[in-house]
Amino acid sequence: MTRSPLATGRPPARLLAPAAVGLAFLALPLVGLLIRAPWATLADRLQDPSVVQALRLSLVTASTATLVSLLVGVPLAWVLARTSFPGRSLVRAFITLPLVLPPVVGGLALFLSLGREGYAGKVIDDWFGITLPFTTAAVVLAQTFVAMPFLVISVEGALRATDSRYDEAAATLGASGWRTFTRVTVPLSLPGIVAGAVLGWARALGEFGATIMFAGNFPGKTQTMPLKVFLALQTDPDAAIVLSLVLLAVSITVLAALRDRWLTGASV
Repeated sequence: MTRSPLATGRPPARLLAPAAVGLAFLALPLVGLLIRAPWATLADRLQDPSVVQALRLSLVTASTATLVSLLVGVPLAWVLARTSFPGRSLVRAFITLPLVLPPVVGGLALFLSLGREGYAGKVIDDWFGITLPFTTAAVVLAQTFVAMPFLVISVEGALRATDSRYDEAAATLGASGWRTFTRVTVPLSLPGIVAGAVLGWARALGEFGATIMFAGNFPGKTQTMPLKVFLALQTDPDAAIVLSLVLLAVSITVLAALRDRWLTGASV
């Protein structure tokens, strides 16, 4: 009896060609960066204080945005995965909207809502004297807005794949809802949580549109690496390529380091 190529793990020949085209399409722009990189001056450009400053700000804000996403995104994913309530589909649609919404539109929405004259920003300014736009906090909020959906979707999928009977067993043994969540639910879905956090962090690191609309482009304060790339492209294309390589290297390093341990486990 002849076994199907799919059953043996070998892809059909007709799938190889489009798969190769897809791989080439994704790899070609990255290869272009490597070919055009000014390798002779790379070391000197990387020592530029403005580059170090922008990279440090990007890493700090992206990590902070990921932490905020974890604090509110994991409970939100649990509500979507483990409870049923009217309008749940609508809530999920709102959560995933930033995935398809142009980042510039998201930045404008943040500015109109959390700006000094925004319906929420005005209250924050009047009550606490805090102005959010064009600050480092605005960078974090913009990055959180675009990154959190990645985490919520990943965690919700992990929670749905986890057998809820473990939670029920813990409750039967007298564990409180919070203890069950922290001691049973979170450990079982941890690969999905970390996978979502990594994807969210990578998305936050590369955020441009919402950041420039809501936080502006001020060196040392709101100028992240993507914004610096945009600015450098207008005056020094080689510098823009170097900055892009830095972002590429950081993203690849993080994703490659966590891939085998977490992302593969999340897909089981």
